Amino acid sequence: MEKKVYEQGIEEVCSRYRTSHLGLSEEEAIKRLEQYGPNQLLEEKEESVFMVFISQFKDLLVLILIAAAVISMLSGHLESAIVILVVISLNAILGTVQTVKARQSLKSLKALSTPQAKVIRGGIKQEIPSTELTIGDILLLEAGDVVSADARLIEAYSLQVNESSLTGESVSVDKSTAMIEKQDCPLGDQINMVFSSGLVTYGRGTAIVTNVGMETEIGKIATMMNETEARKTPLQRNLDNFSKKLSFVIIGICIFVYILNDLQGATTLDAMMFAVALAVAAIPEALASIVTIVLAIGTQKMAKENAIIKNLNSVESLGSVSVICSDKTGTLTQNKMIAQQVYVNHHLVDADGLNPHQEADHLLILACGLCNDSTTTADQRIGDPTELALVDLLEKYQMDELDLRQEYTRLSELPFDSDRKMMSTLQVVGGEYTMFVKGATDELIKRCTSVLTPDGIFDFTPEQIEKIEQTNQQFAEQGLRVLGFAMKTHDDSALTLEDEYDLTFLGLISLMDPPRVESAEAVADCLQAGIKPIMITGDHKVTAKSIAKQIGIYQEGDLVLDGNELDAMSDAELHEKLEHISVYARVAPAHKIRIVQAWQELGHLVAMTGDGVNDAPALKAADIGIAMGITGTEVSKDAASMILTDDNFATIVKAIMTGRNVYANIKNTIKYLLSGNFSGILCVLFATLFALPVPFYSVHLLFINLVTDSLPAIAIGMEKSTRNLLQDKPRHQKESILDKDTMIQIGWQGALIAVFTMIAYFIGLQESHGLAATLAFATLCLARLFHGFNCRGRESIFKLGLFTNKYSIGAFVIGFGLLNLILLNSALNSLFMVTDITLSQLGIIYILGFMPTLMIQIVRLFKR
Repeated sequence: MEKKVYEQGIEEVCSRYRTSHLGLSEEEAIKRLEQYGPNQLLEEKEESVFMVFISQFKDLLVLILIAAAVISMLSGHLESAIVILVVISLNAILGTVQTVKARQSLKSLKALSTPQAKVIRGGIKQEIPSTELTIGDILLLEAGDVVSADARLIEAYSLQVNESSLTGESVSVDKSTAMIEKQDCPLGDQINMVFSSGLVTYGRGTAIVTNVGMETEIGKIATMMNETEARKTPLQRNLDNFSKKLSFVIIGICIFVYILNDLQGATTLDAMMFAVALAVAAIPEALASIVTIVLAIGTQKMAKENAIIKNLNSVESLGSVSVICSDKTGTLTQNKMIAQQVYVNHHLVDADGLNPHQEADHLLILACGLCNDSTTTADQRIGDPTELALVDLLEKYQMDELDLRQEYTRLSELPFDSDRKMMSTLQVVGGEYTMFVKGATDELIKRCTSVLTPDGIFDFTPEQIEKIEQTNQQFAEQGLRVLGFAMKTHDDSALTLEDEYDLTFLGLISLMDPPRVESAEAVADCLQAGIKPIMITGDHKVTAKSIAKQIGIYQEGDLVLDGNELDAMSDAELHEKLEHISVYARVAPAHKIRIVQAWQELGHLVAMTGDGVNDAPALKAADIGIAMGITGTEVSKDAASMILTDDNFATIVKAIMTGRNVYANIKNTIKYLLSGNFSGILCVLFATLFALPVPFYSVHLLFINLVTDSLPAIAIGMEKSTRNLLQDKPRHQKESILDKDTMIQIGWQGALIAVFTMIAYFIGLQESHGLAATLAFATLCLARLFHGFNCRGRESIFKLGLFTNKYSIGAFVIGFGLLNLILLNSALNSLFMVTDITLSQLGIIYILGFMPTLMIQIVRLFKR
């Protein structure tokens, strides 16, 4: 951001606030502004690229390969040693590049989820990334916001801030503009300060930014951090453990092969070369890098589909989600509330049919604009969708909410919270202090003792209450959201919760938030994929059921519960009925946690959506917490593991399918690498057991690993998601990636490749050992390149589509070209230890290399 924009922020406040709140002269403020700039905090200390490169050589499998290179060098096979070291270095470079790319990818995703800050600049309320905050900005704080900088309060209305990230104290702290020293405050500062990273849990406030970046309290803590070591994902830890076990198995087999060759009378050199060949054949050195690549690709794909994944663990967990607890408003619906019908003066009229000249109608219209915190400008619409709908209603009567609030200044307020389900404001209207109240009809009507009519204010009668309740029920059955409005004359003192009684009823306004067009299809996809979708909403039970029925969440025979009914249930009763409950209405934050934990106790992995402060505990409790990127509070985004940038339920389903696809691709990649390496192991073991000359030289196997273990494996990881994934049931979160079925496929497919490789070997052995090794090497290499098409999925290539994965085609063409280059180029023959071959022998390589894939595809066609 340019300096002039920073200065504009200071210009806005210097005359009114700088002396009393910043305590700085204008020159000092500008100097600090130029010194610290935007609100950038210290980033986690990262390894240099060089150290990342060095770390690639710490793996035990790589150390075995280095040992193999040393043995090759000592035995006089300098070319083999050079090729081994080159391949190891290339893999290290690949791993380094992908690690850096993954780091940058996560940084970019983190940037997408950067909290927004509401500020006043140039007299206009606007939202900016918190990183653009600077000294002198006027910061607006509301319940659910994360404080993005240290700031001194100018105004505070029932403001409470959770400062546990700094103090460790979980209880929210009351804030005011008073200059009172907090003797027991761990920060040792005044109660008129809010601090970066604090969570606004109640009320509203306005503050001027005094410190940003490293000068904030949280910034001072950041400077004390030495280094942060990134935790590996469960899959990466499993693969690390697998690699260690595989290393010991390889070492054991190599020792066995060496001893066996020695007993058979082979020279020490030949025995060592056999062991080296086996080690090179067995080690899937590119596995870790390829898994990192596939995970990075998955997170980027999800980001493009409006799902920002905050950590890689969530990518793996998504494939196991079996229950989605989703909020209704904005997620399953369009989040575009539109006023439909109004109940006022005991009559039902359309939203544009009010008469501003009648007192009740006029006061109801005023209440829509004054008991409301949302604002609209030409560029932005800031606020709750329900309140924005009320602002839109004002426009039908040529009224502007900002003009109204300037004319009728707000003197006091009681912000909305989920327990009271209402909001109140105090202003002078018609020369009288007037309190407007809006909230849930069933809660509001309990607090009303009178009603405003064209003839004046009269006590509520049972008949009037019954008519209002019937109208509310009628609206709810149509799937409409209903807000009740009331008023009360008041003195000029600040509002308290006790004032929200003995109210005068004004009317009802029904609003429609229609289901998203894609919600019904997404719900159907969930059901097909074995995922239970559940609606959890604060709306009326009947309203919730109506919407749920329209989109398919509610099925015949399902149950609908409200918060009171849920409270009356024991845990045993809830568990008994849990799988039949598809809709929860009028629920509190504690209810959401109970629902999530109940499903988890039954062994399910639960995804939970939310957007408010009160949703944060449930988002933390869920296996996958999903926050709304548009309407979500910063508290909910901080608690979540995934953020939806479009607040759309269908995006959750897409993300789950992508998560399943990522896991399937990783599994297919591992299957490809291990089956190919297993084929090489079998060939070497077979030759050892029958005292045959070594079928491959180390340089052969290194070339195979370089050509077939990298590009084809990465191409498998790029396989696109298909709707076939919907036919699978959710994967159990503890399921091993190398399950029984996968191990069987690795075994028989690897054995099949080994059989045809040894056929090529025996054909060549009739002429010479050199030709046998050449034919075996080329056949194994080509067979593994073809095998890449088999490992793209479980279906036949005709079902998957040969050209649906262009990366697989490209990887095969490159590998096929390189193989033919070293076979047919005499200059490369000696380097890669291959002999000259005839065209007929080249044809044998092509036929035998293709046969395993042909047989695997035939088996799949018959099996299908």
